[in-house]
Amino acid sequence: LLHVAVAVMKLRPLVVHVDAGWNSEIAVKNIEELTSALNLDLYTYVVDWEEMRDLQLAFLRSSVANQDTPQDHVFFAKLYEYAVKNNIKYVLTGSNLTSESILPKSWGYSASDRTQIISIHKKFGQKKLRTFPTAGFFRRNIYWPYIKKMEIISPLNYMNYNKNLAIEFLEKKYGWKYYGGKHHESKWTKFFQCHYLPTKFGYDKRRAHLSSMIVAKQIARSDAISELDKPLYNQIELLEDKKYVSKKLGIDLLQLEELLRLPNRTYKDYANEESIHAFMKKIKKCIYFL
Repeated sequence: LLHVAVAVMKLRPLVVHVDAGWNSEIAVKNIEELTSALNLDLYTYVVDWEEMRDLQLAFLRSSVANQDTPQDHVFFAKLYEYAVKNNIKYVLTGSNLTSESILPKSWGYSASDRTQIISIHKKFGQKKLRTFPTAGFFRRNIYWPYIKKMEIISPLNYMNYNKNLAIEFLEKKYGWKYYGGKHHESKWTKFFQCHYLPTKFGYDKRRAHLSSMIVAKQIARSDAISELDKPLYNQIELLEDKKYVSKKLGIDLLQLEELLRLPNRTYKDYANEESIHAFMKKIKKCIYFL
């Protein structure tokens, strides 16, 4: 996305990185290499770790599927907040249909739901979220898009984007390093996608990611099936990651295993904004037909 923004779109973007405490060393190096090579200004916001840790533990105790909600929510809440603060109306995102167009709704729930976050934290959290950036329904759906007139642009959807070719290009031109899997730039997301979800809920996100690439004709179905035959983790690496996660969260391995064995819950077990979104869809539909 950065390369396209500068080399193709001829823009000089302000790069915003939200550090939620789970960055891999490779991810940090990649950010430094690209922003330096493209001579771009980089603003990094570091989330208060004690608050982030407390919220992540609260979500583990809630036992819902989408354990990436604390990270994903703060990423976009702070990104959009910073854009508005600096009077920037256009935000570029690397989101693209060719590599992430397919994902079953039953596999998780929207990370944008502030009501859900507050509900889960109120029930299971132990520390007040004094500085943790959040974005409620009004800010996301009315204030930012209609009052501040901010637009979210996905440039990769307007070009012949091929994920595998993009990786080869970045490695050759910028010395970018691959971190081993989709979203494995975050140590937490790697653990969540490769162990928590498949072990606890039976969801292997590779099926969705590879399906998107099959539909986009970027990988053959037979190759995707071969990829799925590979283990998500080898046992030595899994143990090391469990040790890292438990230490980072301030608990021991036994406590982590106990949290992973809690009865599965769904987002519907906690307060959420689903009914508000359904109502807004009906309103928009009525307006459209008028």
